[in-house]
Amino acid sequence: MYQEEKTFTMRFSLEASFPDDYDGEDDRHAWIHEWESQIKPHVLKQVFESLRQHPAWSSHVRNRGIAPTDEIEIVVSKDFSKPVPFSIKT
Repeated sequence: MYQEEKTFTMRFSLEASFPDDYDGEDDRHAWIHEWESQIKPHVLKQVFESLRQHPAWSSHVRNRGIAPTDEIEIVVSKDFSKPVPFSIKT
């Protein structure tokens, strides 16, 4: 089977600012924990909910050996080799 690919990157750069008297790691990186435990799962859920609005396309997470704290790859694909299902639109 012939396959074509295209890469699209959406990058999030996380930053936190602290007062001058901050003594590094006082918060034990709570801001990163908040991202990992609350924000990132919510963003991913919204991405997949949006992708499901396009039933001709499928999507899944692909692991390329990079820690999921550093990268999540989402494969979005469309298979033209299968017949298009019959549907009646009103």
